[in-house]
Amino acid sequence: MFIVTKLDRLGRNAMDVCKTVERLAADGIRVHCLALGGVDLTSAAGKITMSVLSAVAEFELDLLIERIQAGIAPAQAEDKELGRPPALSKVQQAEATQRHQAGASVAQVDSPSC
Repeated sequence: MFIVTKLDRLGRNAMDVCKTVERLAADGIRVHCLALGGVDLTSAAGKITMSVLSAVAEFELDLLIERIQAGIAPAQAEDKELGRPPALSKVQQAEATQRHQAGASVAQVDSPSC
């Protein structure tokens, strides 16, 4: 018997979760999910429950990705810089690059003197 807390711990997407459960079931291992009340995912009821929940989770992930991309597109159109602001100023970046090109190791360039 294999016990998992949540379905998303079994795989990256719905198909991956299904394949993992099928592979374990083929080896005679019953898979139980605690988040679903301990249901046996290798049983008929467990299979349909797992399929529906996995599909919904994958759908939600796809929606999240669409929303992120929809937010990034206008920012890119306005030439806004995306991501975290740089830790070093332009002057510090140039100095670090110069020190590295002069032969300093990355650890040496990463020192606070920069």
